[in-house]
Amino acid sequence: MNTKNTYNNPEFFFNCKKINQPYPDSLNKTLSKKDTDEALIEITSWHGYQPTPLISMQNLAADIGIKDIYYKDESTRFGLGSFKALGGAYGVLRYLHAKIQDQMKSKIDIKDIRQGKYLDLTKNYVVVTATDGNHGRSVAYGAKLFGCKCQIYIHSEVSVGRKKAMEKLDAKVIRVNGNYDDSLRVCIEEAQENNWQIISDTSYDGYTEYPRYIMAGYTVLAQEIIDELKDKPAPTHVFLQAGVGGFAAAMCMLFWDVFGDQNIQFIIVEPNLAPCLIQSAKAGEITTFNIEEETIMTGLSCGEPSLLAWDILKMGADLFMTINDDKVPELMRLMSKGVGKDLGVEAGECSVSGLAALIKAKNNKKIAQRLNLNTETRVLLFGTEGATDPGIYEKIINA
Repeated sequence: MNTKNTYNNPEFFFNCKKINQPYPDSLNKTLSKKDTDEALIEITSWHGYQPTPLISMQNLAADIGIKDIYYKDESTRFGLGSFKALGGAYGVLRYLHAKIQDQMKSKIDIKDIRQGKYLDLTKNYVVVTATDGNHGRSVAYGAKLFGCKCQIYIHSEVSVGRKKAMEKLDAKVIRVNGNYDDSLRVCIEEAQENNWQIISDTSYDGYTEYPRYIMAGYTVLAQEIIDELKDKPAPTHVFLQAGVGGFAAAMCMLFWDVFGDQNIQFIIVEPNLAPCLIQSAKAGEITTFNIEEETIMTGLSCGEPSLLAWDILKMGADLFMTINDDKVPELMRLMSKGVGKDLGVEAGECSVSGLAALIKAKNNKKIAQRLNLNTETRVLLFGTEGATDPGIYEKIINA
């Protein structure tokens, strides 16, 4: 199904298909605890790995009228500035491991790829992806780290700063006219023509293996949160920003699996200029949305949901909602300064989307009442990126 952009005002849609039971066995084919455990063991062994901070923002929470905000700050992840570092690079590693095993006709330990034992072979492989910036940077990082070539496709609105960041990691970056979905189509076509491997966080019919690895990689940050909260109350509400939905579904999966008996509510947040998931929820099936105007939240500007992500979110999400761009710069400035004694953080455009959604939901009496947003509420928000384009970030912060 395809829906054209009508620039509707931000909206809410409660998911009547949410299932209130433990993470179902039927979803293990989409993403399982085995997948997430394997990713955790591997990624936590990488050079430079360390957990990112989980920050309590009680002053901001008090201003909003809730008990606490847990904010997961991904701005320092592997020096790449976003959570995406956990996914794309892991997908590259899994691809090279599989290819070298095939080439050698024997099993090899994945750490041998990580440690550069087969650089004479990995250098002959090419990985490609389409990106708004952060995912491509992670794939380029993985290619450089594990010793293969990389080509990245970006659309016309991706900033020069983000393009240069990928080129600094030795990726060849190709700019395509149109939006993200246009760049993805070109990426797929050229990968097929040249026998290159796509490492995409977007899954579709016939392409699910590497998006599953990427989603598993993302869950490392969810496990970090679980570990840090072991002696603290769990969140009552989790606001999850979504582009194609891979990140949101990965977070939903692991929290659902671990906290399934605590009735955590999962709220999926999208820009009103790219609402493919809320449109899919309303239609009851994956729906492609025609993006006609780009949102300031560049990493969320996606018109077609990931197949794997939709499998999880259609059963696990409580609410789908959209936000517009108007509060994003103001909230970025607020986060950089901090409220009261709260620690200021470097929050990029996508990082404040969950906060914008929380404020919007709390200020809507009917929605707040239905979600039980009140003085006992503990909300988990994700700072999914820092200043991934420092020039743009500084311009916004200093406006």
